[in-house]
Amino acid sequence: MNWAGSNNINAGVTIDLGFLNSTRYDPDTQTSRLGPGAKWKDVYAELGNHGRTVVGAREAECGVGGFLLGGGNTFHTPSHGFACDNVVAYEVVLADGRIITADAEGEHIDLFRCLKGGGNNFGIVTSFQMRTIPSGPIWGGLALRSLDVVQAAVDALVDFTANSTKDPDSNLQLVVGHQPRFGGSVAITLCNNMAAVENPPILQRTLALPEISNNFKTTTLEEILTYTSLPRNFHNVWFTLTFKNDSSIINKAAELHNQLAKELQEKIPDGDFTSHVAFQPIPRLFVERSLAVNPSGNVLGLEQNKHDAILIQASASVRTPELEEWVRPKVRAVVEGVRAFAATIDGGAIPWIYLNYAHSSQDVLQSYGPENLRLIRETAHRYDSEGVFQHLCPGGFKLPLVGQTETVPDLARQAPSI
Repeated sequence: MNWAGSNNINAGVTIDLGFLNSTRYDPDTQTSRLGPGAKWKDVYAELGNHGRTVVGAREAECGVGGFLLGGGNTFHTPSHGFACDNVVAYEVVLADGRIITADAEGEHIDLFRCLKGGGNNFGIVTSFQMRTIPSGPIWGGLALRSLDVVQAAVDALVDFTANSTKDPDSNLQLVVGHQPRFGGSVAITLCNNMAAVENPPILQRTLALPEISNNFKTTTLEEILTYTSLPRNFHNVWFTLTFKNDSSIINKAAELHNQLAKELQEKIPDGDFTSHVAFQPIPRLFVERSLAVNPSGNVLGLEQNKHDAILIQASASVRTPELEEWVRPKVRAVVEGVRAFAATIDGGAIPWIYLNYAHSSQDVLQSYGPENLRLIRETAHRYDSEGVFQHLCPGGFKLPLVGQTETVPDLARQAPSI
C-alpha cells in the first residue's frame, strides 16, 4: 500500500513492527521464520547463506508483513503460487491480547486462510513461518526500447501470457513510462528465468525486438532486485486494475499513460518525475499453482476469473505533496479510462484488485467476491468481536468501508474518537 494513512495515523498510536525484523532458518523443517518488519533483501541474503530462498517480493526494500498479508505476486508465482500461499503458519496477537498460531492443521484454519490476502483486519501478525525452496543463479535483466516497438512488445506479452504454462520458470513484464534515468519516455521489458535458462524459448518473441540496450545475464535474485527498485524521496501515487489478456486493452492503457506523461511534462518542465503503466501476466496458471501448494486456499478470489489476465499498475512519482494532490486524479483517470475501454471487450473487464498496488479509494475486499468477503467478515468478527481492528486501526482496507472506499483517505489520516 502506498497512500497517506495506510500505515500510520495522525493524533493516534502507531505500533511500529520495524524491530521485529529477524530471519531464522530451520534446516529440519526447511522453513523460515520471518519478522513482519524484515525487508526482503535481508531475508534473501540470510536464507542464501543456507542455500535456500522464499517466494517473496520483487523489491528489495519492501517489508515482509504487508506484502504477505496482501497476497504477494512474485517471480516464483508461476511455479509456486503467491507468496501468501507459501506461509505455513502465522503468529498473531489478537485484540484481546491472546497470542495464537494460525495454520492449516489447528482450530484457526479460518484465520489462516483469511490472512492470505485479507490484510490487517484480524490482528497483528508478529511472525510468518514460510516454506523455503532451493536458491541458485537466475537469468534475466531488463531491455530499454523506444516507444516505436510498444505494439510489438504488447503482442509478445499477450502471447507469453497465453502460453505461460509451457515455462513456469520464466517471467515477463512490460513497462511503458517516463523515466529520466533512462532518458525520458521508453518501453522497458523485464525478463527472467528462475532456473537460469538463458534466452528461454518462451521469451524469444520479446527478446527479438529492437532495443536500445539490455543487461541480460546470469546473476542472482538480489542483483535483479536492484533493477526494479523504486526511486527514493518521491511522493508516489498508485492505482491498479486487472483485465483480460487482450492487446487492444494494453494499447489503450499505454495511450492513456502517454497523455498523462505529456501533462506531467507541461506541469514539471524540468522532467523531475517518473510515471508508468506496468503490465504483468496473471494467467489461470497462478490459481492452479496456488491450490497446488496451498490446498486450504486464500481469499484473493482469482478463481472467479475464467480468463488469462493482465495486471496493470499505473503510477506517478513527484517531489512535493502539492504535486501529489494534483497528479492523483490524473493517475486515477488512466485506470478508469482503461476500465471503461475493457468493458467494451467481451470478458474484458475483470473485477479483481491487487491489494498491494491499490489506492485507498479502490474497493479491494469487494473485488475478492461474495464468498470470500463473507468469510473475511465472519472471521474478523470471530477473532475481534469488538471491532478493534476495524474501528481503532483505520489504515489498510477495512470491512466497514467495503462499498464506500471513497471515504477512506479522510478517515485514515485521523484517529477515531474513543
